[in-house]
Amino acid sequence: MMRYLIFLLPLLSCYNVKKDCNAFKLGTFEFSTIINGEIKTSRFIRSKSLEVEFYENKVDSASVKWVSNCEFILTKINPKSNQDKRPVKIEILSTEGKEYFFEYSLVNNPKKRFRGKATKVN
Repeated sequence: MMRYLIFLLPLLSCYNVKKDCNAFKLGTFEFSTIINGEIKTSRFIRSKSLEVEFYENKVDSASVKWVSNCEFILTKINPKSNQDKRPVKIEILSTEGKEYFFEYSLVNNPKKRFRGKATKVN
């Protein structure tokens, strides 16, 4: 058993996660999630400094501040509640084709993180 582990260890250490974050800084994207057993999809358009989201016939906008090549912070422009006033930190973990996998959390609560996948549609 130990021989197999010694053989596999060098192979596993060569695996690199693909991360082409530049391809996902601008464009139109879709994100789907399950809420109360139902799949909900939002579409958002991201420019250099602005993200506009379309969800269930509502439009919301947020400023975008890139803090590194693969991390950015979204801050709602017209927050309607105290919850909306909290900025969200998003980190792109990996990319594959037209999709990127990400992790997000409130800036002031980094211990409570969620993951998702967004697809570039344009």
